Amino acid sequence: MKQQFSNADLEAYLDESLSSARLANVEAALRDEPGLVDRLATLAGQRDAGVHSLGAIWRRQRLTCPSREQLGSYLLGVLDPGHANYLQFHLDEVGCRYCSASVEDLREQHAAAHAQDSESRRSKYFQSSAGYLSAEE
Repeated sequence: MKQQFSNADLEAYLDESLSSARLANVEAALRDEPGLVDRLATLAGQRDAGVHSLGAIWRRQRLTCPSREQLGSYLLGVLDPGHANYLQFHLDEVGCRYCSASVEDLREQHAAAHAQDSESRRSKYFQSSAGYLSAEE
């Protein structure tokens, strides 16, 4: 069955802001449907000519995306429930690739910092106990 894609879907495709699965669906449809390729070319031409809707500007500027600080607070679990629910929706249901990449980066930074702190703590314990250990034990 042929999938239908709205102009908003195609504009999101141009902005690379679709989820991976939806992006793959559009790319597969573009290979099979010359009419869809024409629609995409028309939208790209309008964009290049300076024809922008309020919705297109909203999506392109990612006005619904939270800040990196908000994403960090979300990962730490310190947001109020309503805001946390919105972020969960934004990441899981909307599938924002920009925010998902930012969350993954924050997780990697946290893991790296935690590993470094752990090693630093271990080194300090060994250094502080060096004089208390005897060879007889």
